[in-house]
Amino acid sequence: MSDAATPNQRPLRWWAIALVLLAIGAIAFAVGRFSTFGAQGSAAPGTSSPEAGFARDMQVHHSQAIEMAMEIYRKTDDEEMRVLAYDIATGQSGQRGEMYDWLVQWGLSQAGSEPMMAWMSDSDAGHAHGVPADEPMTDEEAREAMGMASDDELDALEDATGQEADCLFLSLMIRHHEGAIPMAEALVELGTDARALTVAESIAAGQTAEIDAMQAVQARLGCAS
Repeated sequence: MSDAATPNQRPLRWWAIALVLLAIGAIAFAVGRFSTFGAQGSAAPGTSSPEAGFARDMQVHHSQAIEMAMEIYRKTDDEEMRVLAYDIATGQSGQRGEMYDWLVQWGLSQAGSEPMMAWMSDSDAGHAHGVPADEPMTDEEAREAMGMASDDELDALEDATGQEADCLFLSLMIRHHEGAIPMAEALVELGTDARALTVAESIAAGQTAEIDAMQAVQARLGCAS
């Protein structure tokens, strides 16, 4: 992961090598797709643009989703959960690699100078999501607004087994997705880069569908609401 994810980083675990392999494949895929950007002929987004803020923050957000999905994929006995976790881990790894390469191709650093989520402050989605227009959030506040799990929650997921682990994962990932959707909606509202807008629209639609799927699994497993 890039230096955009430095706050509150957790130690690398067993899945670190797998993440590296996923990221390498995702970046290679993204490089192949980048001819689309070159064909657009428009000026590249700047470092304070909504596209750059989205790419940086969503990489941080996706990294935690991949961590949680790989944790439950490793130990769940529920086949539907395994398929769901695999889809989340691989899908978000590909998107994260693509967004990493956006910043490379735009000549921008992976870490920006503005606080997390500040790029959303002028959007209706940002206002609805609690992003203040006058004072930036701290990293901790931004992570909470993004629906991200705390270190204690990640430790609880690692320690949990069986149905308890499955239900905890579903609860955390639903909240995680609910935090990502307004970010994608804010980019659709504020952004201008055609490829970035397409990805944002895909994230909003895809994660909404995954929330519905996870809620159905919650009901099947009898998870407490």
